Amino acid sequence: MGNPNNITKVADLCDAFSDRVRVFAPLFTDFGGKTEFHGPVATVKCFEDNSLVKSLSLTPGNGRIMVVDGGGSTRCALLGDNLAANLINNGWQGAIIYGYIRDKAELAQMPVGIKALGAIPLRSAQKSEGTLGKPVEFAGQIIQEGDYIYADDDGIIILNPV
Repeated sequence: MGNPNNITKVADLCDAFSDRVRVFAPLFTDFGGKTEFHGPVATVKCFEDNSLVKSLSLTPGNGRIMVVDGGGSTRCALLGDNLAANLINNGWQGAIIYGYIRDKAELAQMPVGIKALGAIPLRSAQKSEGTLGKPVEFAGQIIQEGDYIYADDDGIIILNPV
């Protein structure tokens, strides 16, 4: 039923591939300067510690999207303008944070997709705790390394090629 690479709008992809699309619960707000982005997933699981988010942001993104399961914590930010700059400089499309960000005004001016639950000024701990590359689960979906995500103003979906 066609190639998802020829369509980038989330609503159009849902119409064209309704039998294969997985839709995230509508929990996220756009914070980056790009609201439309897509790419394969790299996963991070951490709780109130963004050490692995930082280390992954310093690696080549190759058009990927960093998906961070921060447990939905409202107590600190897992990404701010410095890590967003790393994403841009290293070729990442963006990040989806099941948690909070900071530097909201700066992120809005940066050419990267950032979706998160909200903003809070407090930074996270730096204990190097968490995991990379393992499946994460939030917003009603299990997200695995290599899944393909499309995101825009309408929401976030997973649509893997067949």
